[in-house]
Amino acid sequence: MYGAITGDIIGSIYEFENHKSKAFPLFSEASFFTDDTICTMAVIESLLDDVDPAITLRKWGAEFPDAGYGGMFGTWLRRPDMPPYNSYGNGAAMRVSPAGFLAYSLDEAIDLAIKVTAVTHDHPDGIAGAVATSSAIYLAYQGEDPSAIRLFISERFGYDMGQSVDEIRPWYEFDETCPGSVPQALTCALEATSYEDAIRNAISIGGDSDTVACIAGSLAEALFGMPSEIAAEAERRLYPSMKRLMERMYHDRGRQNPAKG
Repeated sequence: MYGAITGDIIGSIYEFENHKSKAFPLFSEASFFTDDTICTMAVIESLLDDVDPAITLRKWGAEFPDAGYGGMFGTWLRRPDMPPYNSYGNGAAMRVSPAGFLAYSLDEAIDLAIKVTAVTHDHPDGIAGAVATSSAIYLAYQGEDPSAIRLFISERFGYDMGQSVDEIRPWYEFDETCPGSVPQALTCALEATSYEDAIRNAISIGGDSDTVACIAGSLAEALFGMPSEIAAEAERRLYPSMKRLMERMYHDRGRQNPAKG
C-alpha cells in the first residue's frame, strides 16, 4: 500500500539520524525506498498471484540486492535451501500490510499474515507482530474506531498500548524487534488525526524510523486515506514495475489509487 511505502521513503533519511520532533520536511532529494518497500512488493505479488512468498521475496531481493536487508534475511535471500530462521525482527511487520489490505475477513487477514511471515520470521513474536499489524489494518478498513483497535491489539497480543506518543518519545530508542517497535508504530497511527500526522508521530519517536513509519503509514492509510500529493511524491521514486503492481493491487479491491488523485 502507498501508506506503507510512503512511510518507508519518508523515514529512510531518519533511520540513522533520528529526528525527535514532528517538524521536518516530508521529502528530500535523498528520500528513497528501502528493503521495507521491496519486501512489501514481494508480498503483494505473492498474494495477488497466489505464489509462495519465499519465491517472490527472493525474486525481488535478487532484483534489488542493495536495499539494506538485515544480516540473516540477506543470507536467506541468497540461499534457496535456507529454512525459516526463528526471527522476531520487525521485518515481519514492515512487509505485511498487503495481507490486511487484501483480506475479506479478520480470519483471512490473520491467515495471510502468517502465510507471508512464517517463511522467515517464524518466532512467535515475529508472527504476532505481523498478525497484529495486518489485523489492525483490516479492522481500520472496516471502520473500527481507533480506540477499539487499540483495545483489540492490547488484549489479543499483550502489547502495551497505553502510552501516548508524547510519553513514548523521550525514552524510545532504536529497536528492530517486533515487540520493541510494532506497538509504538501502531500507536503513532491510532493517536493521529490524519495520514501525515501519523507519519510525523512515527518519525518523532526516533528508533528504526523507516520501518516504524512504514508500519504506522500502512495503518494510517486504512484509518484516514492519504493525500494524493503525498502519495504521488512517493510514487515518483518508484520503478515502473512497482507502480504497475501497486495499480493492480488497488484495482483488485476496487479502491482508488491515492497516487492517481
